Amino acid sequence: MTQSRTAIRRRDTSRTDSDGPLLEVKDLQTHFKTGRGMVRAVDGVTFTLERGKALGVVGESGSGKTVLARTIMGLLPRQNVHTAGSVRFGDLDLLGRSAREMRPLWGTEMAMVFQDPMSSLNPLMRIGKQITEPLRFHMGMGKSDALATAERLLRDVRIPEPARRLRQYPHELSGGMRQRVMIAIALACGPNMLFADEPTTALDVTVQAQILDLIDEQRRDRNMAVILVTHDLGVVANYTDEIAVMYAGRLVEKAPTKTLFADMKMPYTKALLRSIPKLDLPSHTRLATIPGRPPDLVNPPQGCRFAPRCAYARDRCTQEEPPLITADDPQHTFACWFPVGSPEHRARDEELAAAGNVALAPKDAS
Repeated sequence: MTQSRTAIRRRDTSRTDSDGPLLEVKDLQTHFKTGRGMVRAVDGVTFTLERGKALGVVGESGSGKTVLARTIMGLLPRQNVHTAGSVRFGDLDLLGRSAREMRPLWGTEMAMVFQDPMSSLNPLMRIGKQITEPLRFHMGMGKSDALATAERLLRDVRIPEPARRLRQYPHELSGGMRQRVMIAIALACGPNMLFADEPTTALDVTVQAQILDLIDEQRRDRNMAVILVTHDLGVVANYTDEIAVMYAGRLVEKAPTKTLFADMKMPYTKALLRSIPKLDLPSHTRLATIPGRPPDLVNPPQGCRFAPRCAYARDRCTQEEPPLITADDPQHTFACWFPVGSPEHRARDEELAAAGNVALAPKDAS
């Protein structure tokens, strides 16, 4: 049985060694059928990801980040879900594959580190069993070899006393340790692509940095592509090659990381950056927030979906949906009629500053 599964994996995944991008997503749509209508959770997303590169997918809760990752991975339920577009992983077309067809790829070619390790790990199973299970299933290892590999993996993710940890249960480990175990499980079969879905949620700041450093180190060592999903632009600043900003199911800005921070165009991106707490501000300074709430994805607003919350919106924004426009850098695209830096945007900044609304119009527009 093991030999059969291994043969399937080798036959399928040999086609991922193409010369093009490792991942190519075109006009991806994921809609959920509900009693109120179709929820357009992902609504026409296009991007590519090269081998060994890291892409940050950023946006508020409900922007479609996690649904995007789960659609690519094939982890969504099959009922009441409509998907369209194209997802190519090497030479493999992933969209529409059944769980049985995707199973040989999970762990061996693509893996995910989930947001909450306590709910992702089996509380009734020892850590060693949870790490060795994919090694024995996918790689055909014997028990002793799998345990030795599991111990090495725990050492790779910097867990002290790895042999002892293999005998422990998840509740006996700290939050940071559990997240490291999740990373070890995800890396066990040497995937070419890793999804990290809010991997630092509920962790201390120092532990967050350690987890992000660890993922980045493993990416470089293994030449592995990483998609880092987060709501915090600060998290992706030092750990990604490119950033894709999502809002209401759509991609609203995408650029190389350095380009995005130096010359962001989308007011929503600017608002996300402004909402990050700053250490140099006086104590008890009110945090900047984005007014309003994300739109109803059953009945999204006409025009730009961010317009009802945007201080820079004009009549055109509420009537016409902006397409993705290419900036001076051909790798930089954005969807805005009046982008940051345009005469209209600067004029509105001056109006807001004159009205004393410094939260919406900081001196540094970027």
